[in-house]
Amino acid sequence: MMTLSKTSRISFAILVVFLALATARGSFSVANDLSPFTSDGCSAFPDGTLSFRTQWLSCCTAHDIAYWRGGTYQERLTADKELRQCVAQTGQDEIAKIMLAGVRVGGTPYLPTTFRWGYGWPYLRGYKPLSDSELAQVEAQLKALETE
Repeated sequence: MMTLSKTSRISFAILVVFLALATARGSFSVANDLSPFTSDGCSAFPDGTLSFRTQWLSCCTAHDIAYWRGGTYQERLTADKELRQCVAQTGQDEIAKIMLAGVRVGGTPYLPTTFRWGYGWPYLRGYKPLSDSELAQVEAQLKALETE
């Protein structure tokens, strides 16, 4: 078994405290600016079947908007359930169940992925309601997307 020196244990403790504070605060970054919306479709999952390649792509894009926006745990749960329902409505109930399992596991806000919950905000924002100024940023960007 490996033992750490006193200096290493202190350094590790400082790192743990820093990460805990950063997580509680919601971000390592001082800026709270929302990044422009991006979508990779259904991430690492197909956007549709071989015969209809974009069969559920619109479901994934709507889900990406929710994930980019972020918010509370309940909002994430709702977004994931809406994805499942949307894909099931395309006639692909089994695919919808698989996708739901994937986003529930892979969409946590605590992994540094491009498809995490709240990916539009600085990393480690976690689950928290959007403030009025954050909601204004979301609304402005969504309105700009509509006019493109």
